Amino acid sequence: MKKNSKKFLTSLTVLTAGLFLLTGCGNATVGKKNSNDTKVTKKAKKDIKVGMSLSTLSNPFFVNLKQGVDETAKKNDTKVQTFDAQNDSAKQNNQISDLVTKKVDVIIINPVDSDAIVPAIKKANDAGIPVVACDRGSNGGKLLTTVASDNVLAGKMAGQYLEKIVGKDAKVAELEGTPGADAAVQRGKGFEKEVKGKLDVVTKQSANFDRAKGLSVMQNILQAHGDIKGIFAQNDEMALGAAKAIKNKDIKIVSVDGTPDGLAAVKNGTIDGIVAQEPKQEGKLALQAIYDYFSGKKIDKNIKSPIKLVTSKEAK
Repeated sequence: MKKNSKKFLTSLTVLTAGLFLLTGCGNATVGKKNSNDTKVTKKAKKDIKVGMSLSTLSNPFFVNLKQGVDETAKKNDTKVQTFDAQNDSAKQNNQISDLVTKKVDVIIINPVDSDAIVPAIKKANDAGIPVVACDRGSNGGKLLTTVASDNVLAGKMAGQYLEKIVGKDAKVAELEGTPGADAAVQRGKGFEKEVKGKLDVVTKQSANFDRAKGLSVMQNILQAHGDIKGIFAQNDEMALGAAKAIKNKDIKIVSVDGTPDGLAAVKNGTIDGIVAQEPKQEGKLALQAIYDYFSGKKIDKNIKSPIKLVTSKEAK
């Protein structure tokens, strides 16, 4: 009888400890490791402190994205502190660390590099600060959501239009964005899958999403491949640089973005087509997702921003 009593007491102790642990897990908060449940402290829009780090404000696309955030924030009296990472991953990681130290309520991140940003996102996770990725995703860490257009589809659409205007088996070149940037990887993936067996991609070179580099890289490509018929540029800035290098040569250019300068170039015939995103809308969607989160609503893992093909016909 004594042995049975001891076994009963031991089992009861283990069961009680297990129930205690389960109860503790149910009180987990957002950003804590290994939590299955999340408990959101609701906040009014005017009380939410937002920190934002953008890859660069030298690119008009991200200037427009910032405008979308700022316009929405102004309407709702939301405070937003914005940092320009200047295309420097180390600088961006330090910016995120500063925002964590300042105990902002949420962070919007547009990564310079989708791998290099992971430690900074994990640091925010450990501090219980939700993170929203905008335009580019992250290859690790926990994100509240990623707001972006479908970059694989954008690359595919660009490939389809380039095929149409240069003809089957034509020699083309690809200007790639910043190595490691999620948008560059996905646009390249969509384009290359679409044109495989249809176009002859003679070279792929990075111009870091930059207009000046687009010019210099394009000049080098023309020296090595003077017979190319088309260019796929992974953003408008590189396309505009390439157009300057090409001058009057009959080489077609298709890009992805939809910046004011890019769309003006389509209108005047400098660029042949753009798979246009809506950067301002991306910014608005990112902040709206934050408002929804702090009001207790469920947030989708991915929020898609619209895209469309713009040619000279639509631009006029």
